[in-house]
Amino acid sequence: MSDEQQGQGEGRREQQALVRVVVADDQTAVREALATVLDLQPGVEVVATAKDGGEAVRAAEEHSPDVILMDLNMPRVDGVEATRLLSERFPGVAVVVLTTFADEEYILAALGAGARGYLTKESGRQDITRAVRAAAAGQSVLDPAVRDRLVAAAARGGVPAERPGSGLAPDLTPREIEVLTLIGEGLTNRGIAERLVVSEATVKTHINNLFSKARLRDRAHAVKYAFTHGLVKTHG
Repeated sequence: MSDEQQGQGEGRREQQALVRVVVADDQTAVREALATVLDLQPGVEVVATAKDGGEAVRAAEEHSPDVILMDLNMPRVDGVEATRLLSERFPGVAVVVLTTFADEEYILAALGAGARGYLTKESGRQDITRAVRAAAAGQSVLDPAVRDRLVAAAARGGVPAERPGSGLAPDLTPREIEVLTLIGEGLTNRGIAERLVVSEATVKTHINNLFSKARLRDRAHAVKYAFTHGLVKTHG
């Protein structure tokens, strides 16, 4: 293979790895700033912007993005409704919420609608870029403040936590329940592997199995599922 052919092959692989993003925010300055910041990141391309949820859904149809970075408080069609519509019509498009709101009702509404990640606008550009890339790879990212709110909501009963383990998918194995609990505690696959003294490949197998059995969409859904079924210990 010539150097030119090799270079062309590498270029195609880079293009294949490019994460296509739509930025949806009703504030022009915020929308444009986010688009500029993301466009400057290697491997990320902003293909469209939207000033409300309706435009975000149309952008998904027109541009086939990998990820939509979604504000919640927008006119006409808000971010939660847009996320629900996207989950129904374009399930391959991942939604990452980026909002000023970190109240549990907003968090639960967005995750329930199908959002794969939830960040506050206190997040830095590296955190936002990491979340976008993770969502494109099928992973989920929750802002630490968001996870803390979920824990606090569960402690107060805002997330209807059941008796630990009750109501879980009946065919989950003890090991899968253990993995689910650790996901709820915020551990990464590597962290779970270290805690259980197994390989990351084994952890991924358990996660795939429990996601299938419990009909979980993604990691954010799994976190909510773990809280709802009382698997995560809360304090306060």
